[in-house]
Amino acid sequence: MRAWRHWLLLRGMLLWGDSGAAVPPGRSGIWAARRQLSGAERDTLKQRRAQIMSRGLPKQKPIEGVKQVIVVASGKGGVGKSTTAVNLALALAANDSTKTVGLLDADVYGPSIPKMMNLKGNPELSQNNLMRPLLNYGIACMSMGFLVEETAPVVWRGLLVMSAVEKLLRQVDWGQLDYLVVDMPPGTGDVQLSISQNIPISGAVIVSTPQDIALMDAHKGAEMFRKVHVPVLGLIQNMSVFQCPKCKYKTPLFGTDGARKLARTLNLDVLGDIPLHLSIREASDIGQPVVFSQPESDESTL
Repeated sequence: MRAWRHWLLLRGMLLWGDSGAAVPPGRSGIWAARRQLSGAERDTLKQRRAQIMSRGLPKQKPIEGVKQVIVVASGKGGVGKSTTAVNLALALAANDSTKTVGLLDADVYGPSIPKMMNLKGNPELSQNNLMRPLLNYGIACMSMGFLVEETAPVVWRGLLVMSAVEKLLRQVDWGQLDYLVVDMPPGTGDVQLSISQNIPISGAVIVSTPQDIALMDAHKGAEMFRKVHVPVLGLIQNMSVFQCPKCKYKTPLFGTDGARKLARTLNLDVLGDIPLHLSIREASDIGQPVVFSQPESDESTL
């Protein structure tokens, strides 16, 4: 009985009736009430708590060869996060030809980087048995989409997904990169937390449409990064307006300036205001991102 009580105390469970103490009238079961801990029991509980707290968060380890990591997140799917990540990576490379840029697709269930970057095939292995990224438009890319068939669903539970993300982070020969842009999956779950806590991140970019539903999740995404001490660089308002290709009239299909209002609430900058434009969608679908295929266009300079 004493051993059983000690086991419970180590886990912070305070019980009645476990060592001969009377259960108060009207109560039933050992969960009836708390009682005063003895001095020795309090010391044991404090030591246990100190052991748990000393573990802390996982120790961050940089990705070999990568100087800075920028994550692009949304909190919600379907707001143009992957399109933004692709064009951001291309813009970083275009702005300074001396910089080397990589792109990591961390969305295991729905990888879209292979199609947007017009890449197919399986990664080759280096002499160190690391996967070599596929290269296009001067950007080194890695994605789960290179490792599975294009139409094959990834039907995995959490542990397998986390193992896959770990391999995409640690078992890739990135060479020497100035920037690694990470296209995060939607949500604020295990993958986002694992990446945020295990590698040093220079900053996060939050993408959202002006729609209230999207902004709710964008707000959660920004708060998640703040909780794990990742700097939020700012918000990108995507699909801000639709401009008629004939009359040029602009219609705010998803609301007006929602991301700007959220940015003010969070005390963040608005990094860009991107319209819902046909050329952006077409360029992404054919694997020729607009920043590469139409570098002088208004859409590329936003």
